[in-house]
Amino acid sequence: MRQFRNRLEAGRALAGLLSEYAGRRDVVVLALPRGGVPVAYEVAAAIDAPLDVFSVRKLGVPGHEELAMGAIASGGIEVLDAALVAMLRLPPAEVARVVERERRELERRQRLYRDHRPYPTIAGKIVLLIDDGLATGASMFAALRALQKEHPAKLVVAVPIAPLDTCDGLRRYADDVVCCQTPEPFGGVGAWYQDFTQVTDAEVRDLLGRAALGQAS
Repeated sequence: MRQFRNRLEAGRALAGLLSEYAGRRDVVVLALPRGGVPVAYEVAAAIDAPLDVFSVRKLGVPGHEELAMGAIASGGIEVLDAALVAMLRLPPAEVARVVERERRELERRQRLYRDHRPYPTIAGKIVLLIDDGLATGASMFAALRALQKEHPAKLVVAVPIAPLDTCDGLRRYADDVVCCQTPEPFGGVGAWYQDFTQVTDAEVRDLLGRAALGQAS
């Protein structure tokens, strides 16, 4: 197990595990913004596939936002960890406030990142759903739930780093889960990157624009 230098290096490593999808016209690469976009950009470039984003937002526990109590995704999907919410005795009104705040941010990002580009066709396609890493997998689970409604031919979760139990759990909902490293103990996604600087909206827009130009050419 080793640290990745940055998300671009992680993307190149992940692309090496996804070479079977190279050159196929039925493959779409979807990134979870923001951190998943640089990783997915490298994968899409390596396998010559179109790149887009699929918006999903983690629902952080109030006062402990790093702890996920669920997630929301495009398509009105909302996933809550009912057991955690009950254990923490979170009032429904407080949970609803978190959901509404994250929904507004999700909608803002969708408008910003789409930039008038049409949403890619998912039905009948092989979808490679990519993030820069997973901890609990709540956001990825929400994304999978939403994308299943679009009737893809195959849903593949692909990440550079994640705990083994999270990958195993997602196999129940994805057709395949590809992960470069599954270290134990895990210690968080950022612990496995030398540079885990937050990706900005501008960087996301830049990478999506460059990918679109590459596909057009």
